[in-house]
Amino acid sequence: MDLSHRKLPGTDKRVQLMATCLCDAFYADAARATVEVLEYIGCRLEFPEGQTCCGQPAFNGGDWAASRKVVRHTVRTFAGELPVIIPSASCAAMVFHGALLAFEKEPDLPEVRQLANRTWELADFIVNALGVRTWPGRYDAKVAFHRSCHSRGTETGPAALTLLSSIAGTTVVPVGEAEQCCGFGGTFSVAFPNVSTSMGALKLEHVRAVQPDLLVSIDMSCMMHLGGLAAKEGKPIRTQHLAQVLRDSLKNGGLL
Repeated sequence: MDLSHRKLPGTDKRVQLMATCLCDAFYADAARATVEVLEYIGCRLEFPEGQTCCGQPAFNGGDWAASRKVVRHTVRTFAGELPVIIPSASCAAMVFHGALLAFEKEPDLPEVRQLANRTWELADFIVNALGVRTWPGRYDAKVAFHRSCHSRGTETGPAALTLLSSIAGTTVVPVGEAEQCCGFGGTFSVAFPNVSTSMGALKLEHVRAVQPDLLVSIDMSCMMHLGGLAAKEGKPIRTQHLAQVLRDSLKNGGLL
């Protein structure tokens, strides 16, 4: 998808943070890490307290009318001109792509498009909006990177790999069938649990084949699915969100 129209941040680097439902429910540390990482590179964050969901669950489930209600709330909550940063390729794609589809025949499409045009996934923002291509600190680990489906057609995957590959002590190992879905797919895993589990098991086979110390993703839903399946198999794997790796690299280097 063409995202070249998105607005770049102003010179004062003020941004709004959309923490996502999964951060709120399960991954609070990923949200904290996102704040620490953005503040380290000079951003000033605003956190609209009325934020809820991006609208993706209803959108993916086919209930576009319900999804539009949630998106309208998000548009009101994140009003203004500041860039909106989301530590999730899935939620970011909903805001700058899925919401536009849901509203393409609706009168309030211009307001939705205005939000879409200033929404960024975290890694994409760091690398392509701010121009940060080398990350400081140190993180000693062999890392496997999972590309989530919603990052396809965007610069998120390459941006995340640019940052991970630049960290001292970090070795990124290629995973077989890197573009293969983990099988979660939000409501897909509920509607088709057997297919979802089989897809996740196949992804785990490819991950374990390269024997990483850590599985890193830019989507917490993928981490939750793969980590949960691995634990259920009795062969747990360590997972971290990209923001946590970037934050821990700074801490290891004495920079935080």
